[in-house]
Amino acid sequence: MTNTPKPTLYDQDFYLWLEETAALLKAGTFEKLDVENLVEEIECMGRSEKKSVESNLEVILVHLLKYKYQPKKRSNSWRVTLLEHRRRLKRDFRISPSLKRYFLEIFAECYQGARKLASVAKAMAITTFPLASPFTPEQVLDEDFLPE
Repeated sequence: MTNTPKPTLYDQDFYLWLEETAALLKAGTFEKLDVENLVEEIECMGRSEKKSVESNLEVILVHLLKYKYQPKKRSNSWRVTLLEHRRRLKRDFRISPSLKRYFLEIFAECYQGARKLASVAKAMAITTFPLASPFTPEQVLDEDFLPE
């Protein structure tokens, strides 16, 4: 007979685990906390926030490239996408201002990803797009900026 560990509340009912963890924290009953899973969840939340910044930035950059390099195909749906993802980033920065620093750190890397995505999506040679971003971080976040 193997000695299998008893499933924890974290494994059985995540939402209930969250509620109980919050109650324990509010009550100051720290010795009863499931610290290992709590730390894991907090670290996961941070990674998720960073992924959101990367994803929104790449979407904006792809659409700015499409807008600039395919002027005859410009559409309102591209403008809506730009506005939506810019607002998502601004909301993220308002809630977590330190994410703006991360945005600046990964800007060039995300541009390279966006350059490749735009090339594939529009069946255009990657060399169509400049090696360095033709857009500044400020332009990327400016809801009114559209390239010529």
